[in-house]
Amino acid sequence: MRRFLAVEFATTIRHDGQGGVADELSDPDALARWLDERAELFTPRLDVAALRLDEELLAEVVALRQAVRALFARAVRPGPPSPADAHRLLPLEEAMARLNDAVAREPITVRLEWPEGEPPSTSPQPGTDDERTRLVAALARSTTSFLTGPFRERLRACTAPRCVRYFVQGHGRQEWCKPGCADRARAARYYRRQRSGRAAPDAGAGS
Repeated sequence: MRRFLAVEFATTIRHDGQGGVADELSDPDALARWLDERAELFTPRLDVAALRLDEELLAEVVALRQAVRALFARAVRPGPPSPADAHRLLPLEEAMARLNDAVAREPITVRLEWPEGEPPSTSPQPGTDDERTRLVAALARSTTSFLTGPFRERLRACTAPRCVRYFVQGHGRQEWCKPGCADRARAARYYRRQRSGRAAPDAGAGS
């Protein structure tokens, strides 16, 4: 399954299994774990060990995530946004400005490579040695790449009960982000149909 750094970043807000919302970036240690598990998704690869992960950097990352989720909410229209923050999304212009400011923090250059017997290619080169700047800029770049690429039209907010995730449709009929959500959604639909069927005779009897 193809992975998208921007989508995984946006879905660091998730349901906690008990009707509430959990934050996978709740503190600097949690951010470190999340980055360590996704270091290979950063291009150029991110040196997580070189990062000075503190509350200041965490606040920058979380502020960027707020912008990303506002832009994702726009991307899924006319479908519903994630219910986690649908009531308090950043204004569009503010979200785009925050994202673009983060991208601009690290100008990326490219290097031509042409090994013997292989076609020429380019590889991105870091524009700064500051790993903290690279982190925020890379997360922002992954979002601009996703939103301007072909998979944006397949972005959806999961509509299963209690789920707040965004996901990329694997096929045109996919409605939920994972099998567990599909099971919950089908169970909820069945329950609603059962309740509707039991309520109908009572309504007729009282008329």
